[in-house]
Amino acid sequence: MTITRHPRPLGLAATVLTGVLALYIALVAFGNITDFGTNRDFVRHVLAMDTTFKDDDLMWRAITSKGLQDAAYVAIIAWETVAALVLIGATWLWIRRDLASARRLTTYGTLMLMLLFGAGFIGIGGEWFAMWQSADWNGLDAATRVFLISGVVLIVAHLPSGGDEASRRP
Repeated sequence: MTITRHPRPLGLAATVLTGVLALYIALVAFGNITDFGTNRDFVRHVLAMDTTFKDDDLMWRAITSKGLQDAAYVAIIAWETVAALVLIGATWLWIRRDLASARRLTTYGTLMLMLLFGAGFIGIGGEWFAMWQSADWNGLDAATRVFLISGVVLIVAHLPSGGDEASRRP
Protein backbone atom coordinates (compact mmCIF):
# COMPACT_ATOMS: atom_id res chain seq x y z
CA MET A 1 0.00 0.00 0.00
CA THR A 2 1.16 3.47 -0.80
CA ILE A 3 -0.04 6.76 0.59
CA THR A 4 -1.29 9.04 -2.13
CA ARG A 5 0.04 12.59 -2.17
CA HIS A 6 -2.53 13.85 -4.66
CA PRO A 7 -5.55 15.62 -3.25
CA ARG A 8 -8.93 14.11 -3.92
CA PRO A 9 -11.31 16.22 -6.00
CA LEU A 10 -13.21 17.52 -2.96
CA GLY A 11 -10.00 18.55 -1.21
CA LEU A 12 -8.84 20.22 -4.40
CA ALA A 13 -12.18 22.04 -4.68
CA ALA A 14 -11.91 23.26 -1.07
CA THR A 15 -8.33 24.41 -1.71
CA VAL A 16 -9.20 26.30 -4.88
CA LEU A 17 -12.38 27.88 -3.51
CA THR A 18 -10.67 28.97 -0.30
CA GLY A 19 -7.78 30.38 -2.34
CA VAL A 20 -10.10 32.27 -4.68
CA LEU A 21 -12.00 33.78 -1.75
CA ALA A 22 -8.70 34.67 -0.05
CA LEU A 23 -7.47 36.37 -3.22
CA TYR A 24 -10.73 38.26 -3.65
CA ILE A 25 -10.95 39.62 -0.11
CA ALA A 26 -7.21 40.42 -0.10
CA LEU A 27 -7.74 42.49 -3.26
CA VAL A 28 -10.79 44.17 -1.71
CA ALA A 29 -8.79 45.11 1.40
CA PHE A 30 -5.82 46.22 -0.72
CA GLY A 31 -8.11 48.36 -2.88
CA ASN A 32 -9.69 49.94 0.17
CA ILE A 33 -6.27 50.75 1.59
CA THR A 34 -4.71 52.08 -1.61
CA ASP A 35 -7.84 53.89 -2.87
CA PHE A 36 -9.09 54.90 0.55
CA GLY A 37 -11.37 57.71 -0.58
CA THR A 38 -13.64 55.85 -2.98
CA ASN A 39 -15.19 53.37 -0.56
CA ARG A 40 -14.88 55.83 2.32
CA ASP A 41 -17.38 57.96 0.41
CA PHE A 42 -19.61 54.90 0.06
CA VAL A 43 -19.54 54.24 3.82
CA ARG A 44 -20.11 57.93 4.57
CA HIS A 45 -23.18 58.11 2.31
CA VAL A 46 -24.67 54.89 3.66
CA LEU A 47 -24.21 55.92 7.29
CA ALA A 48 -25.42 59.48 6.65
CA MET A 49 -28.48 58.10 4.81
CA ASP A 50 -28.28 61.16 2.56
CA THR A 51 -29.46 59.36 -0.59
CA THR A 52 -32.39 57.48 0.98
CA PHE A 53 -36.05 58.47 0.92
CA LYS A 54 -35.32 60.69 3.96
CA ASP A 55 -38.30 59.39 5.91
CA ASP A 56 -38.43 61.22 9.25
CA ASP A 57 -39.21 57.93 10.97
CA LEU A 58 -35.83 56.56 9.82
CA MET A 59 -33.48 59.53 9.59
CA TRP A 60 -32.78 59.53 13.33
CA ARG A 61 -30.61 56.48 12.61
CA ALA A 62 -28.20 58.45 10.41
CA ILE A 63 -24.61 58.90 11.54
CA THR A 64 -23.31 62.19 10.18
CA SER A 65 -20.08 62.49 12.15
CA LYS A 66 -17.23 62.09 9.68
CA GLY A 67 -15.03 60.80 12.52
CA LEU A 68 -17.46 57.99 13.35
CA GLN A 69 -17.98 57.23 9.66
CA ASP A 70 -14.23 57.00 9.08
CA ALA A 71 -13.76 54.87 12.20
CA ALA A 72 -16.38 52.45 10.85
CA TYR A 73 -14.59 52.36 7.49
CA VAL A 74 -11.19 51.67 9.09
CA ALA A 75 -12.77 48.88 11.16
CA ILE A 76 -14.20 47.37 7.96
CA ILE A 77 -10.78 47.45 6.29
CA ALA A 78 -9.11 45.90 9.34
CA TRP A 79 -11.75 43.13 9.43
CA GLU A 80 -11.31 42.45 5.70
CA THR A 81 -7.53 42.33 6.09
CA VAL A 82 -7.66 39.86 8.98
CA ALA A 83 -10.20 37.71 7.09
CA ALA A 84 -7.90 37.70 4.05
CA LEU A 85 -4.92 36.62 6.16
CA VAL A 86 -6.96 33.87 7.80
CA LEU A 87 -8.12 32.58 4.40
CA ILE A 88 -4.59 32.77 2.98
CA GLY A 89 -3.45 30.67 5.94
CA ALA A 90 -6.31 28.26 5.34
CA THR A 91 -5.35 27.94 1.68
CA TRP A 92 -1.78 27.14 2.68
CA LEU A 93 -3.05 24.47 5.08
CA TRP A 94 -5.26 22.94 2.36
CA ILE A 95 -2.21 22.81 0.09
CA ARG A 96 -0.18 21.13 2.86
CA ARG A 97 -3.13 18.74 3.40
CA ASP A 98 -3.50 19.60 7.07
CA LEU A 99 -7.23 19.14 6.64
CA ALA A 100 -8.44 19.65 10.20
CA SER A 101 -6.56 22.94 10.54
CA ALA A 102 -7.53 24.00 7.01
CA ARG A 103 -11.21 23.42 7.75
CA ARG A 104 -10.96 25.31 11.01
CA LEU A 105 -9.29 28.35 9.44
CA THR A 106 -11.62 28.25 6.44
CA THR A 107 -14.53 28.25 8.86
CA TYR A 108 -13.15 31.25 10.74
CA GLY A 109 -12.39 33.19 7.56
CA THR A 110 -15.71 32.52 5.86
CA LEU A 111 -17.66 33.30 9.02
CA MET A 112 -15.76 36.57 9.33
CA LEU A 113 -16.86 37.48 5.82
CA MET A 114 -20.42 36.32 6.42
CA LEU A 115 -20.57 38.49 9.52
CA LEU A 116 -19.17 41.53 7.70
CA PHE A 117 -21.19 41.20 4.51
CA GLY A 118 -24.29 39.55 5.97
CA ALA A 119 -24.73 41.24 9.33
CA GLY A 120 -22.73 44.38 8.50
CA PHE A 121 -23.63 45.30 4.94
CA ILE A 122 -26.91 43.44 4.32
CA GLY A 123 -28.39 43.70 7.82
CA ILE A 124 -27.06 46.92 9.28
CA GLY A 125 -26.26 48.83 6.10
CA GLY A 126 -29.18 47.53 4.06
CA GLU A 127 -31.91 47.64 6.67
CA TRP A 128 -30.86 49.80 9.61
CA PHE A 129 -29.36 52.53 7.40
CA ALA A 130 -31.86 51.83 4.57
CA MET A 131 -29.16 51.37 1.94
CA TRP A 132 -31.74 49.54 -0.18
CA GLN A 133 -33.44 52.92 -0.77
CA SER A 134 -30.39 54.46 -2.42
CA ALA A 135 -30.02 54.36 -6.18
CA ASP A 136 -26.45 55.66 -5.94
CA TRP A 137 -24.95 54.04 -2.83
CA ASN A 138 -26.51 50.59 -2.69
CA GLY A 139 -24.05 47.76 -2.11
CA LEU A 140 -26.58 45.03 -1.40
CA ASP A 141 -25.92 43.04 -4.58
CA ALA A 142 -22.17 42.94 -3.97
CA ALA A 143 -22.64 42.11 -0.28
CA THR A 144 -25.08 39.32 -1.11
CA ARG A 145 -22.64 37.91 -3.65
CA VAL A 146 -19.77 37.76 -1.13
CA PHE A 147 -22.08 36.36 1.57
CA LEU A 148 -23.27 33.54 -0.72
CA ILE A 149 -19.82 32.73 -2.09
CA SER A 150 -18.49 32.55 1.46
CA GLY A 151 -21.31 30.18 2.35
CA VAL A 152 -20.51 27.92 -0.58
CA VAL A 153 -16.84 27.79 0.42
CA LEU A 154 -17.83 26.99 4.00
CA ILE A 155 -20.11 24.15 2.88
CA VAL A 156 -17.56 22.64 0.49
CA ALA A 157 -14.86 22.79 3.18
CA HIS A 158 -17.08 20.72 5.48
CA LEU A 159 -18.37 18.10 3.07
CA PRO A 160 -17.36 14.57 4.01
CA SER A 161 -13.90 14.05 2.63
CA GLY A 162 -14.23 10.45 1.60
CA GLY A 163 -11.14 9.45 3.53
CA ASP A 164 -8.89 12.36 2.60
CA GLU A 165 -7.24 12.27 6.00
CA ALA A 166 -5.91 8.78 5.54
CA SER A 167 -6.34 8.03 1.87
CA ARG A 168 -4.60 4.83 0.86
CA ARG A 169 -4.59 2.97 -2.42
CA PRO A 170 -3.67 -0.67 -2.97
